[in-house]
Amino acid sequence: MNAANKITLARIGLIPVFCLLFPAYPAWLVNKSALLQHIDSYGLYYAAAIFLLAAATDKIDGYVARTYNQTTKLGKLLDPLADKLLISAALILMVSQGLVEPWIALAILAREMAITAVRIAASANKLILQADRYGKIKMVLQVAAITAILLNNYPFGFITDIPVDQLLLYAALILTVYSGYNYIRTNYRAFKLVP
Repeated sequence: MNAANKITLARIGLIPVFCLLFPAYPAWLVNKSALLQHIDSYGLYYAAAIFLLAAATDKIDGYVARTYNQTTKLGKLLDPLADKLLISAALILMVSQGLVEPWIALAILAREMAITAVRIAASANKLILQADRYGKIKMVLQVAAITAILLNNYPFGFITDIPVDQLLLYAALILTVYSGYNYIRTNYRAFKLVP
């Protein structure tokens, strides 16, 4: 396994760490542990840092793969899957804590699952479908929105009363839906060629 794929796997490995640091523990359990009390107070900041670190590895593995000619079929399939797992975990936890409206998370997750299903179907037919530019911009917006919400609109809250975190989330939602539509439309011809 090459370095680029190991970085992608590290991103997947950071997801459970993000989940453990997310302050979603029941009060009866928090009261029994000083560590959980600390996570309950500051966990969102730690979770945001881990989330950003995991998201950053997306750029790093892509850079390594291109620079050192380590692009593989496994990497092309694993990289977007790691992104979807990271975003899905964040949205599910945020909905559980009332940080994101359920319908927004559901719309984003439905798109991600649909595109993953398309990629798996394509892979089964020896087709590797890579993310397009809209998908990459969508990922950046999702990461920005989730991070801003986890940090309670920081640093934008110091500058303006406008809920920039929510605006980023709606922009991410719109681009997520559009990029999914565009991805399927663009790759429709490839599927027509599959017997």
